[in-house]
Amino acid sequence: MNEASHPRVAPLSQDEAFARIRLLRSPNIGPVSYAMLLARYGTAVEALEALPELGKGGKRQYRAAPFDKIEREVEGVRKAGAKYLFHDQSDYPRLLGEIDGAPPIVTYRGELSLALKPCVAMVGARNASAAAVKLARDFAAGLAEAGFTVVSGLARGIDGAAHEGAMPSTIGVIASGIDIAYPPQHTELQERIASEGLLIAEQPPGTEPRGSHFPSRNRIIAGLASGTLVVEAAVKSGSLITARLAGEAGREVMAIPGSPLEARSHGCNHLIREGAVLVQSPEDVVELLTGFDGQPRSTFREPVAQFDFSHEEMAEAEPADIASLLTTAPVAIDELIRQSGESAAAVQLALLELEIAGRLERHAAGRVSLSS
Repeated sequence: MNEASHPRVAPLSQDEAFARIRLLRSPNIGPVSYAMLLARYGTAVEALEALPELGKGGKRQYRAAPFDKIEREVEGVRKAGAKYLFHDQSDYPRLLGEIDGAPPIVTYRGELSLALKPCVAMVGARNASAAAVKLARDFAAGLAEAGFTVVSGLARGIDGAAHEGAMPSTIGVIASGIDIAYPPQHTELQERIASEGLLIAEQPPGTEPRGSHFPSRNRIIAGLASGTLVVEAAVKSGSLITARLAGEAGREVMAIPGSPLEARSHGCNHLIREGAVLVQSPEDVVELLTGFDGQPRSTFREPVAQFDFSHEEMAEAEPADIASLLTTAPVAIDELIRQSGESAAAVQLALLELEIAGRLERHAAGRVSLSS
């Protein structure tokens, strides 16, 4: 969440914790706008009070998430045997907090300490070859033995093999609510991860996975780890999205090469050609990630520009007039700052007001556009 995030604080009061959940579940509020609101107003209680005024640019009266809806969510988390983790709590994973749009609130079951150890993400094809599944299982076992926590997304194929090989030193990040098993054939594996490893969900309990949830899940997988390893993948796949997100976050991107005759290897070979590090053994991964200092050897994707400003700047800023610079075509935020001549805080505040009013969409790589 970078400089725009709320500073680490003492334990939350129940009222503030409830208000934070309600704020994040309110219409047009995402991780970025949530962080901006906390930076500007100091507490979620005060941010909720300000939302109707900020949302006046929309075509209808703005209403925050209903109180009773959040009460049901909190009860659902409790019934699932899960807990909430807020972005400024001391056991929130440091690397995850550094990514652009880090999840402000997640729910979890299991050993949270696993996320505080050195982590490596392992991803790959759902329809993986038998050889790649065995390779993923062996790699994960070797990495766990070397002291790493293996992070993956509980999908079929490579993900499942990575979890099994690393058990119990593994984190499963799911695109559904914490109480929903997906895919159904991994119900037993998901429960085992929750019992012996760590299971993390960003969506509220009871949420079935949708297509839009998977890129969000992928950013958490990449964000938890100092490096992402792609074992086997096609060129157009979710695994390469995770690799791109890792590269944008300034993390190591690694790939295992494969035969050019095998379509499922083309994604890995493409990554290596574009700057990912070629690895052939768990020892290669350990060497790359041991003592990772934020300077990856891979050159796959340049990190996205960050917009650092203090909480004081955000609290005192007046929104810039940038609506005329926006169209339905995505544009980088740093370009808006450059063309408007305004401060980063003023531009971000203007974007925040447009987003709450339902007039702005945020895209990957720090880009925004007017809603279509």
